[in-house]
Amino acid sequence: MQFQLFKSARKALQCASLVSLGLFSLHGLASAEKPGEGVSVTPIFPPIAEERFRGELAMAGLRELGYDVKEPKETEYAAMMVALSYGDADFTVHFWDKLHDAFYQKVGGDENLVKAGDVIPGVLQGYLIDKKTAEAHNIRYLTDLKKPEIAKLFDTDGDGKADMTGCNPGWGCELIISHHMKAYDLDKSVTVNQGSYFALMADTITRFKQGQPVLYFTWVPQWIAGVLVEGRDVVWLEVPYTDLPDGRNDVDTAYQGKNLGFAVDKVEALVNKEFAEKNPVALKFLSQLQITTEDESQQNLRMQNGESKPADVRRHADEWIAAHRQQWDAWLQASRAVAQP
Repeated sequence: MQFQLFKSARKALQCASLVSLGLFSLHGLASAEKPGEGVSVTPIFPPIAEERFRGELAMAGLRELGYDVKEPKETEYAAMMVALSYGDADFTVHFWDKLHDAFYQKVGGDENLVKAGDVIPGVLQGYLIDKKTAEAHNIRYLTDLKKPEIAKLFDTDGDGKADMTGCNPGWGCELIISHHMKAYDLDKSVTVNQGSYFALMADTITRFKQGQPVLYFTWVPQWIAGVLVEGRDVVWLEVPYTDLPDGRNDVDTAYQGKNLGFAVDKVEALVNKEFAEKNPVALKFLSQLQITTEDESQQNLRMQNGESKPADVRRHADEWIAAHRQQWDAWLQASRAVAQP
């Protein structure tokens, strides 16, 4: 009887051991596929719906790697840099390398943050006017607006000054536009209208459709480039020479032979340094994630055409991943490899 009990007990232990080994093996497999399991990640994005697409892609990849991705925080760019530097958030995919450099340096730069790859290379900014007015009055340069007769063409409120649609207060472009108005002596002839950029641009587009002259600042990628098409509807204005707020005027500001006055830039992933050091898998994925300006512009145009709900943007991200699955899986595999002993 005692022998029988001993055999039964030993058999139970063996079974328990096999189950334990099996569970360990399964857990090990899961960890290999999802090395981020057990780690929470807090993204931080700007409150611009048109820039959420790339953020959804980043979050989707991190989830596939097992990370518990929290609801993103939202704030303007300068505050975003502060939050990342203090560890109040872990990453963003909305950092313009040149445009946001002043914000980056103010929060300690490389001491507190890690630039983790080019999410969107070749992004542009500048000033545009409608092609019809440009050709009719031979307008090529931003400084042509110093001429009273040219400025009046874009006057929408009757004060004799050109009205330009500018960017939101708190955006990096605000600093450069304000600097340009002084550097090129345009303060007396140009009014930069600020507020909700896309609401202002809706009015600008309406005026264009009514056949009126338009003058505005914009950047690429985003949906406006698909509505007011460069070369067909609008043209870039040149600046006479590069003059930027930080004095670094040796940067590349040329696009198709025109000096746009803004550095040809790239959007990067930016990661809190401590988080990056503790989570090399996440860092590796964010360093590989990349889309084209055309990808984001086309997605933004879908939003403009009515597919603008958060669920729509998530679906757009899922569709992009499905269309680029081979590349996507390669990014995931390279990220998982970082976790291997």
